[in-house]
Amino acid sequence: MSFTSLLIDTCDVERFTESSRDDFNQPVGTWSKLHDDQACRLMSTHGIEIKKDTEVVISDWKLFIADVDVTEQDRILLDGSYYNILLVKPMQDSSGGHHKELMLQLVT
Repeated sequence: MSFTSLLIDTCDVERFTESSRDDFNQPVGTWSKLHDDQACRLMSTHGIEIKKDTEVVISDWKLFIADVDVTEQDRILLDGSYYNILLVKPMQDSSGGHHKELMLQLVT
C-alpha cells in the first residue's frame, strides 16, 4: 500500500498576505490559496500539547500531506472548517523529503 493511497481527504492550504496595519498596529490583509485540492489525511490526536511561543496549546488534529510548501503561519481548509497550523514536522525517507505531518487546532 502506497502513502498516497492513504491520503483520502482533500484540503486547501491558505497563506495570509499582509497589505497594511490598522489603527491598533494589527495586520490587515487577505487569505489566499497556496495549494488547492491537495491530497491529505486528517486524524484525531486526542489532545497533544504543543509549545507555541510562550504558551502551551492543545492540538486535537494531525494532518498528513505531501511534501509541499507550508508553514505555521498558514492555515488549512478542509470540509468547510479552518484549522490553524501549530507545528510542521517534515518526514524524510532515504531519498529526502517524503511528506509532512501538521499538528492542527480547529478554529471555532
